[in-house]
Amino acid sequence: MSFRISVSGSAADAVRRVVPTLVEDLVASSITAQNPALWGADVESEAGKRLGWTESVAISRPLVAEINALRETLHAAGVTRIALAGMGGSSLAPEVITNTAGVNLTVLDATDPGQVLAALADHLDSTALVVSSKSGSTVETDSQRRVFERAFIAAGIDPAERIIVVTDPGSPLEASARAAGYRVFNADPNVGGRYSALTAFGLVPSGLAGVDIGQLLGEAESVLATLAIDTLENPGLVLGAAMAAANPRRDKLAIVADGTHIVGFADWVEQLIAESTGKLGTGILPVVLDLNAPELSTDLPDVQVVRVVADAGDQVFSDQDGRDEIRVSGTLGAQFMVWEYATVVAGRLLGINPFDQPDVESAKIATRGLLDSRPTPEPAAFIADGIEVRGTAHVIGAASDLASAIDALLEELGPDGYVAVQAYVNRLALPQLAEVRSKLATLSKRPVTFGWGPRFLHSTGQFHKGGTATGVFLQILTTPAEDLSIPERPFTFGELIQAQASGDASVLAEHGRPVLTLTLTAPAENLDTLFEALA
Repeated sequence: MSFRISVSGSAADAVRRVVPTLVEDLVASSITAQNPALWGADVESEAGKRLGWTESVAISRPLVAEINALRETLHAAGVTRIALAGMGGSSLAPEVITNTAGVNLTVLDATDPGQVLAALADHLDSTALVVSSKSGSTVETDSQRRVFERAFIAAGIDPAERIIVVTDPGSPLEASARAAGYRVFNADPNVGGRYSALTAFGLVPSGLAGVDIGQLLGEAESVLATLAIDTLENPGLVLGAAMAAANPRRDKLAIVADGTHIVGFADWVEQLIAESTGKLGTGILPVVLDLNAPELSTDLPDVQVVRVVADAGDQVFSDQDGRDEIRVSGTLGAQFMVWEYATVVAGRLLGINPFDQPDVESAKIATRGLLDSRPTPEPAAFIADGIEVRGTAHVIGAASDLASAIDALLEELGPDGYVAVQAYVNRLALPQLAEVRSKLATLSKRPVTFGWGPRFLHSTGQFHKGGTATGVFLQILTTPAEDLSIPERPFTFGELIQAQASGDASVLAEHGRPVLTLTLTAPAENLDTLFEALA
């Protein structure tokens, strides 16, 4: 079978208790039939135009030949590198698809000027850019497109020969792209971004980079019949119940790659679950962990562990050596489909709309306000060995140095809380910053998430503001060594990433969330200071 799942402990109890009702209510077949009434009358209007992903395999099949033909045309023109400008679902699915296939794709879902400059400097003469956005209004993607256009022109390259656009039909981006002579692929408008892995958003950049996207669709197709049938063994129902119906609730989902061939799957599913469920004060918070994560050696009652393994076995119910876990295995295409079904099942069980993201826009509005008004930056509360320290009053008021500021933030944690690290930095230059996650987990003895900014704003950002109000937030910024202007925009990339961090911090503070912001003015030197404070 292309997908297997086994459950134990409280997850198994939830499956035994809830799945029979889901079967009786014909939930699986109703999802496949795109019945928008499954999530209540208030959701019906939006759900009616957001269930197209259930038939993505059939709708996307004709794209395969078209994408492969374009890849051959680009190769004939000397293009050997594909870059992708996109955020959220537009970048996370192609990233896991290409990484799993061992194919190179430059994913640019960043606004740090150093990271953007690095993407521009890497073999531009043999590069084609895929610009992916449902509307084209995403500020990050629009800005990335503008600097690539400028770079192509400066290099004597016609942008119309190197830029491919993926967008919804009738969008402003489609109109401007066609006017510019760009190749345009229209995506299914009845699919939300985080459910778009098997649409043009996932397939165009992956196929152009060299992935066998026909095989990927075949993997997904192999599980469709199983997902559509109302049975107790339906993996979408089993996984959805295991995630959302434990009693008492386990609202943190620790996702661990443990023997799977899939590379980076947790980063994709993190967005799917967090943005779909984190609203109305509830939700499921995905926590991406490695095998040595401190959280796995602590019995945290609000954490459900999911292991993505090589083979989950052929029995749904398993004692798994007495551990309380969910185990899943399967091909990447099958995983995409099962987790999408499971997520909307979880939404029904939680009583929320799994298709909207009502709190994402608040950070965008705050960012636009800061870019328009250009206020004087808030002065640091204090500076510790080159690290500027800012934060909400309860955190900063109790701090006198870097270590005490971190302690003050962690003291705001409740027994069911979590820490979110938000790193608005060049992740190519500072990959070691990710080590902060495990250090904080050891210190706090609570789950810790880690997100590169602004990428996470299109993923866990919804949960941070709309989900359970139990998080505390550590922002890490840098002072860029160089900046990059954006054509026909009154702000630079350096100003944009600063506004994104400040805007999100202000919205979190308005929601009563504790925030500590650390700005590394000399990152190479400041990292040692930061790690010492976390020791």
